[in-house]
Amino acid sequence: MFSFLYRLLTNLGAPVISLYLAKRRREGREDSQRFPERLGHASKPRPNGNLVWCHAASVGEAASLLTLIEKIRALYPEVNILVTTGTVTSARMLEGRLPPQIIHQYIPVDRAPYVDAFLKHWKPDFVIWIESELWPNMLEGLRNRLIPVVLLNGRMSEKSFHNWYRFKSWAREIMSTFTLSLTQTEVERSRFVALGAKPVRCIGNLKYAAEPLPADEEQLTQLKQTLAGRLCWVMASTHRGEEEMALAAHKSLMTKWPNLLTIIIPRHAVRGNEIAKQISAQNLQLVRRSQKQNITPYTQIYLADTMGELGLFYRLSPITCIGNSFVAPGGGHNPIEPAQLGCVIIFGPHMQNFSEITHEFMLNQAALQLQNANELSFSLNRLLNSAEERAKYAQNARILADEKHHILDQIMVELRPWLNMPPRRKV
Repeated sequence: MFSFLYRLLTNLGAPVISLYLAKRRREGREDSQRFPERLGHASKPRPNGNLVWCHAASVGEAASLLTLIEKIRALYPEVNILVTTGTVTSARMLEGRLPPQIIHQYIPVDRAPYVDAFLKHWKPDFVIWIESELWPNMLEGLRNRLIPVVLLNGRMSEKSFHNWYRFKSWAREIMSTFTLSLTQTEVERSRFVALGAKPVRCIGNLKYAAEPLPADEEQLTQLKQTLAGRLCWVMASTHRGEEEMALAAHKSLMTKWPNLLTIIIPRHAVRGNEIAKQISAQNLQLVRRSQKQNITPYTQIYLADTMGELGLFYRLSPITCIGNSFVAPGGGHNPIEPAQLGCVIIFGPHMQNFSEITHEFMLNQAALQLQNANELSFSLNRLLNSAEERAKYAQNARILADEKHHILDQIMVELRPWLNMPPRRKV
């Protein structure tokens, strides 16, 4: 019943959905050149043979998928791989990192006509669904076609669990799509079981399997020479409200550390102009990377309003503060990425999207968790004062990330039965 109502509402709501998508296009949140893909119209032909479709919702999920794709290609070179994501940011990140043989498409908006067009064209033999973006029409389409689907890196917050539990019969129907569910934590395993998923196993977080973020070596060398030993720190993947926090921290540290460079990397580069105005209003010396401006000895704030360069700045700076963790509701971003590159990691109280990883980092003294923005300047000052303390946190973080890297082997054991299957009969 709920599936029918959802399908009906998404069909009747077509005009509203079109207006919403038009707004996203105006804001640069949709890819205008490839927009038909969001309506289910493929921009590439389906290759012959077995096709494995991997869906990752956004940047973090897509980045963790790359290592898995390389492993599948190495062990099953005859398999074709389709990757879908839903955001422009993730698509641009994948452009430079996906092997040329891998097909990327945007996932269609969850309306039945778009879903049907997508599945009719691609006819996947096996689907790997990363994390827990549960689109009812798409999952129903897969279920009706009897296509095996494995939920990998399954994640479900307490809030999402309670929301789904109110519609338990519908949740059970959706969960029946998954031939197997592999969750990040035991807590999430119990939530998926309670909603009717089976079988469900906890094997840990796929993000630990990801390779370190890439960086342009020439750019890194150039920036290191420009800084010439200047102290710097990164405020990474910031959301609205966190740039002001970084500026306040910088101003409080200026007297003791007059040479300090603060690097702000917004999660969404399109906010560059907005953030630049905030910085200028604080009378701080600003340089913008998107404008190809050069850092000078007088530069105080470097606004890295570009995309896909986190790996560059994690290598450049010894200290990284992770955004989306100080603003409510927040949720945080991936601390494993800076850990792999030797950073001291700081994050705020709102890390619920990475709750188990956060717990592991804190347990191993591999990160600093602050309760509010007021603690940031104090913590930065302490770390800037002590190379020994910086080395301790950075080493603990790198060791933890390295120890967990083996999870990919466990994942491949779980996926092997479906990757070994012959192509399905096309209907």
